[in-house]
Amino acid sequence: MTSSSLMPVATALLYMLGGLIPRPSTAQQRQIAPLSTLPALLAFVLHTLLLLETLFQSSELRFGFGQALSVMLWLAVLLYGIERLFYRIEGMRLPILLAAALCAPLPTLFPGIPTPAYTASLEFRIHLALGMAAYSLFTIAAIHALLMALQEAQLHRRDGSADVAHGSALTSLFSLLTLPPLLTMEALLFRILSAGFVLLSLTLLTGVLFSETLFGQALQFNHKTLFALLSWLIFGGLLTGRWLRGWRGRQALRWTLAGFIALLLAYVGSRFVLEVVLQRGLN
Repeated sequence: MTSSSLMPVATALLYMLGGLIPRPSTAQQRQIAPLSTLPALLAFVLHTLLLLETLFQSSELRFGFGQALSVMLWLAVLLYGIERLFYRIEGMRLPILLAAALCAPLPTLFPGIPTPAYTASLEFRIHLALGMAAYSLFTIAAIHALLMALQEAQLHRRDGSADVAHGSALTSLFSLLTLPPLLTMEALLFRILSAGFVLLSLTLLTGVLFSETLFGQALQFNHKTLFALLSWLIFGGLLTGRWLRGWRGRQALRWTLAGFIALLLAYVGSRFVLEVVLQRGLN
């Protein structure tokens, strides 16, 4: 196995180790806290080097579903690292780092198809950067929503609404997580959703301007446009409902996950079908 193939494996293993190391207790915090964060930090550095090599050091630009997922989770790890400086969201470490472990090696396994010449333009790179940032925020929002669903189920279990076997399994899973109160998680969720919605709106706007400049039409209506607009409408509807009607709880979680799935299908899903199933280039 060559050094170039070892780096993705090492990145994935370090991410997994960083996610699975138990959180130190208060008494242990000063002694072993650096040890608990070191594997994740090393993984992030290796992940950064992998992306630099994949996206900037090759002779031709390739940006398929593997690169998209890898960049999304790289940004998600970065944003999580910043977010945890201000909030006690240790419970998000495990799902985010495990997801990063799965996605970091994807560009090596699925190198993608060379992209057209217009993807080297400044307009396209701005559009792509905004899109990846929006994807990453909504990835964190989806993980937030799933963890909030676990929190809510745990609260119902304490009220006696869940059976013993289910409650025992849920308690075992929940013991691995350290999360803020549910209301704090909900407030964080809507802050992330609001920031993601702004970035998604800018992504769609730059996509329209880019299409007008390159193709002479304001919008190319295809599967990517359809799912992107659908996700924009879902997230916009959720934020409007929150503002006007105070939507929260399970209703907000369902809308968040629905919008994330639609957004995932807009690029990553379509690229997977084109690259792996149909083996076609970028449209």
